[in-house]
This record gives sequence, C-alpha cells and structure tokens, in this order.
Amino acid sequence: MTAAETHPTIAVGDDAAFMEYALDQARKSPPEPENSVLSTGYSLELPRDQPGDPGTTHAEQCCFIKIANKYNPGDGPSETRIGGILPPNTALYTTMEPCNERLSGNRTCVERILQLKDKIKVVYVGIKEPGTFINKNEMQKRLEDAGVMIKFVGNKERIAQVAMAGH
Repeated sequence: MTAAETHPTIAVGDDAAFMEYALDQARKSPPEPENSVLSTGYSLELPRDQPGDPGTTHAEQCCFIKIANKYNPGDGPSETRIGGILPPNTALYTTMEPCNERLSGNRTCVERILQLKDKIKVVYVGIKEPGTFINKNEMQKRLEDAGVMIKFVGNKERIAQVAMAGH
C-alpha cells in the first residue's frame, strides 16, 4: 500500500510559496532525452553484397545495417528489424535524395525508409539525385504519399561537389 501524499501548509495568498512548492515538484521531473545521432553511413562503407541484397551499399543502407548490428548483434546485419529500435519521430539526414531505383538489384533506399515510416517521419535532403546516376527520381512523391515529409536543406554546391567526386 502506498503512503498518503503529504504537502506543506502554505498560507492563503502566499503565491510565492505556492510557486516555490510547484518548482520543487518540477525539479523531480526527469530530464527529456537529448537528440542524438543513432548512426551514420556513407556509400560503400560496408562490403558489397550484404546477405540477400546484391550490389553496392548506399549510405542509408549502411546506416540502417549499423543500427541493426549495434542493437541486435546476434541477429545478423539485417536492417529489416530496426523499426522496434528507432525512437518515434526519428529524422533521417542525407546529403543526396534517397534512391528510388537501383540498377544493382538492391532494395532502394526509398523502400528501406518506407519500411520504417512508422518511425521515420521526416527526411532532410541536401540535393536531388543528379541525372548522372538515375534520370528521374520519384523519391519525394513516394515518400510524401506515404506520409513521410521531405525537407531540402544544406549547401547545395558543396554537397554536389562531394556527391559528384569521381563521376
């Protein structure tokens, strides 16, 4: 049985004392968790041909695999299980828009994000995918149609320079 809650006796009209008591109660509240980076990834960071996923690894795929490895190390590298790990309203930041088509046969980054749309509600994108890679990327339409918000932010010139290095 829980003990009865006790409160101090405060004189009627002593608003400062009531506010001080309210402040004492507020101090008991645990701090909100801070935003933190769960994982990072860059294209070709992980070996090609991940189990069940032929071809090269894109940044988003590497990021998701690393989360799976960190939180489910005994279950293998599949990022398909990370929906239970990600906190609600996880944001994804990516310098180039996630791919919506893969010539390698890999699942697209859009498919990977859609699989996690209950957790990933917004994707921050630096630049659109250059036509050098894929002619037309339907990423934005597919994600927004599924309820995932897309926001373009960043230094487009610098991002494009890095993205196009070696192409």
